[in-house]
Amino acid sequence: MLPLSIVTAAVMLAVWFPLTALWHQQGEIDATSAQITSIARQSQDLKDQASSVSTKSAEEMLARSQYQLVAPGQSLIQVLPGDGSGYVSSSTGDPGLQPLVAPLSATTLGASSTATHKTVHTSLPKFLSRFVRTLEFWR
Repeated sequence: MLPLSIVTAAVMLAVWFPLTALWHQQGEIDATSAQITSIARQSQDLKDQASSVSTKSAEEMLARSQYQLVAPGQSLIQVLPGDGSGYVSSSTGDPGLQPLVAPLSATTLGASSTATHKTVHTSLPKFLSRFVRTLEFWR
């Protein structure tokens, strides 16, 4: 039994451990080669894109469409879509285009529409008065 276990241990040391290391290394090599292939494909796509934009007319078209640049001596005019009535729609979200509010109907900032009830304890010293007001907050 002892010679069989010694032979098994020797086989494991000689064969099994190097094979698992080689197997893991081959997996890493395969993953790295897949990444290299992907990067080479991306590089070729970028080269193709750069060669298609390298002409003067393509550069001008790209500058006009994506960066709103114009040639020297030209001016840029942007026409925004309207609602067709000639007036700017109030749904644009720009508060400067909203109609004015009458001063009497406007509420002041920070003013609450609900009335609050506070009781002032003038007969108590300052600390106790503040303490009682703090406890009244939880009502």
